[in-house]
Amino acid sequence: MEIDQQYRALTVDTLSQRVGGVEAVASRVGGEPASWEIREVGDGNLNLVFIVSGSHGSVVVKQALPYVRMVGESWPLPIYRAHFEYYALIRQAKRAPGIAPEVYHFDKPQALIVMEYLHPHTILRRKLINGERVVRLGEIIGQFCARTAFRGSELSLSSPEKKQDVGLFSGNVAIPAITESLVFTDPYYGAEMNHHTPELSPVVDELRRNARLKAKVQRLLMKFTANTETMLHGDLHSGSIMATDTDVRVIDPEFSQYGPMAFDLGMAVANFLMAYFSQPAHRQEGELEAYQAWILEVIEACFSSFDAEFRYLWQTERTGILFPKALFEEQGNSADDACDALLEEIRLDALAYCGIEMHRRCCRWPTTPTLKRSTTLGCAPSLKRAMR
Repeated sequence: MEIDQQYRALTVDTLSQRVGGVEAVASRVGGEPASWEIREVGDGNLNLVFIVSGSHGSVVVKQALPYVRMVGESWPLPIYRAHFEYYALIRQAKRAPGIAPEVYHFDKPQALIVMEYLHPHTILRRKLINGERVVRLGEIIGQFCARTAFRGSELSLSSPEKKQDVGLFSGNVAIPAITESLVFTDPYYGAEMNHHTPELSPVVDELRRNARLKAKVQRLLMKFTANTETMLHGDLHSGSIMATDTDVRVIDPEFSQYGPMAFDLGMAVANFLMAYFSQPAHRQEGELEAYQAWILEVIEACFSSFDAEFRYLWQTERTGILFPKALFEEQGNSADDACDALLEEIRLDALAYCGIEMHRRCCRWPTTPTLKRSTTLGCAPSLKRAMR
């Protein structure tokens, strides 16, 4: 099939004509493309997302728009971000098998990815609001972070392979720039697009007055921009995780870049903590304590699972140029102390990134009323304690 080089945004009416001739799509959906059931389900900020169903099954079609969807053409974004999401998905499939959705087709000129339809999975954020539990949630997220962190670094990769990959992802300029401003900078001054509820003004004001805190955040921004330790998901929050009661999958790595090993872990834990603090707005008194205790268990499992998996990979897959066995085991030395020190640094940095993400959510929260008030207000007392 000849690829159409001219980018055109998909619609429900045009999708079957545009991808119906792609064997990888048609064979999985089945039936005549004209008979496919197509639903546009994208509710995020950036992309078009469709579920396409036929006689054989369903797939997801995701297409990057050349602007921020929730704002419009006044905030342009390059469609090449879809290229990097594709690159990230296929790397995650190798580094943490079974967690990322399988990719069936990628059309670079159209910034279009056709991938596995995750069903009956739902967005984790909704599950946390509804008070639903997911078996092994913290364990799986911790393992995902450890496997992608270790296997995307020169602890495992050869130096030429890692450097080539860093060069590839360095082309993803626009999306990391959003993280650099949205997470690390904008919350700490009156940026134009900030938004918070009036009740949070004392917390926001205190964040912006605290010069010592802002200096620490900027040091972490330096580490984020300059450190290419491993390939990150880059946006690992509860809206980027889908789950059933027993299965967990990670989606939407379009913010992927090479950065610090601790970043994804810290972002995930921050979102679990915010879910913990928001629970009084969602739970009855008799349910609240038990569900909050479960969320704390998820957070503990994130750290303990990351630690255990990282140590296992340290012993079994340390084949890169970092901490080579020629310097340690092959000379009768243990490398355990070196692993301990690295994990301690990762834990501390993860907690720091966790705090920054929670600051960001207080100062710059989406304007959806049901999420805005219930989630951020609960964070305020703990943030005030943390800043002292």
